[in-house]
Amino acid sequence: MPSIIVLDTLSADGLALLDEAAAAGISYEVITGLSGDALRDALARHDGAICRSGVKITAAALAGNHRLKAIVRAGVGTDNIDKEAATRQGIVVMNTPAGNTVSTAEHAFALILALSRNIAPADASLRDHRWDRNTFMGVQLAGKTLGIVGLGRIGQAVAKRARAFEMRVVGFDPFLSPERATELGIELFENVRDMLPEVDYLTVHTPLTDETRHLVGMGELSLLKPGVRLVNCARGGIYDEKALVAGLEQGIIGGVALDVFEKEPCTDSPLFGMKGVLVTPHLGASTEEAQSQVAVEGVGLLVDFFSTGTIRHSVNSSAVDPAALEGVRGFLDLAWRLGLLLSQLDDAPPRSCSIAYRGEVTARNTKLVTAAFAAGLLETAFDDVNIVNAEMLLRERGIDLVEQSRSDPGAFSSVVAVDLVVGDRVHRAAGTLFGHAMPRLVQLEGHRLEAYLDGILLVFTHQDIPGIIGRVGMAFGSLGVNIGQMTVGRSTPGGDAIGVLNLDHEPSPEAVAAVLACPGIRSARVVKLPAAGKVPTWLASSAAAARSSRTPPVTSR
Repeated sequence: MPSIIVLDTLSADGLALLDEAAAAGISYEVITGLSGDALRDALARHDGAICRSGVKITAAALAGNHRLKAIVRAGVGTDNIDKEAATRQGIVVMNTPAGNTVSTAEHAFALILALSRNIAPADASLRDHRWDRNTFMGVQLAGKTLGIVGLGRIGQAVAKRARAFEMRVVGFDPFLSPERATELGIELFENVRDMLPEVDYLTVHTPLTDETRHLVGMGELSLLKPGVRLVNCARGGIYDEKALVAGLEQGIIGGVALDVFEKEPCTDSPLFGMKGVLVTPHLGASTEEAQSQVAVEGVGLLVDFFSTGTIRHSVNSSAVDPAALEGVRGFLDLAWRLGLLLSQLDDAPPRSCSIAYRGEVTARNTKLVTAAFAAGLLETAFDDVNIVNAEMLLRERGIDLVEQSRSDPGAFSSVVAVDLVVGDRVHRAAGTLFGHAMPRLVQLEGHRLEAYLDGILLVFTHQDIPGIIGRVGMAFGSLGVNIGQMTVGRSTPGGDAIGVLNLDHEPSPEAVAAVLACPGIRSARVVKLPAAGKVPTWLASSAAAARSSRTPPVTSR
């Protein structure tokens, strides 16, 4: 009989579903506030767990666990779960991405309104028996410009509400197509820094990644429109809190509203005593409706998993049969790496992409391979993206993904070729497998070549003239950058050409600038790919599942 542990307070609707699951032979117990050894021991006694954000399921909490099979986060963010540790132990981690969309969007807009009309200080003043109408002069939203960073479900919901308030809405999302932005009434910017001088209000709805950490920091203060108001209901750390303090002190920032903080729980901050600051204790999803929805959805995920083996909304594994994944494992790795490569060749959002299969691969499950490409394309911009949710994330942003197949072989037994349309440009890449598990790049931007798809790459375009390779080597050599592998592709002698260098480590901006300064070099971009043999967590977990399916079950599980 599978058993489930509820680690955080769950709504009555969710618990009612667990009561009903008893008929299916599923039992549960509720133990909240656990940590340390108590949490580890409790997890070891159950087959499934459901939590919110209160408990921290670390690698230590999972150590030695031979029973737990699934963890569900009743909410979107899974930062409180060590997904790598869970994956190593074959534990599926799932979340509920849609349940709190409206509640979070409404809370962000409540903070925007409260900042605009000084609701909190006016309330405190009147409770202190003062009638200070002139002190709390506000501003109206109509005619103001709202900037939104991150235009997924929540960002789009905020944009819809802003349009109802007659605001001009501008935004940045690396994967929102211009056509979809037009439908939503959003003016797209190619980067955040160009957008900052335009906005009266800025709200962020992205995961916390290396790219979004301190998106507004000390260096961005000079770009902000004087009096701008900043809102964050997404993840603490997207705004540099020290920069917010400095901006308020200098009169650059007119108001700050935070629902999330760099360290939580946060009960003390220099921001708390400052004028123009409004703070709430991570209440974005704290509505009865949202908590009911995520609880019901989360319990449903666990019940389905233990009743039928169904996996939905996984953030570390695939909902597809492990044996089916193993049949295309090498091509999944190849397509994922092609997606990662193309995502780093252009900063503008893509409009569409097409993926063409030729040769023996067409006899495989190419739908999975296409999903793996989409996961790689989105990985640097999104949290918890995998082959289950990647295509959905593309569709939400209005990006078309088309698949084509041709069974007759070409120069290689199998080729995966991708065209990515970005603005008025098309980026092309094609790859194949050497052996069963060695991805290789065999075409880039229309030029034939052969390059490894791992580690640090420098992709540069140039004129096909004598001395180019020597100049690039000298430029890198003078700055201590070692080239491990080099390949060059060209269409016609003396015409356009492209080069790919595999480097031992990431070059400094100065080293890239030195290459760009070489006569004949037209462009150069650094591309960061995983090391050879390193696969994403969703593929690693599928391999572990496949291995376990070929071995007798362990009685302790």
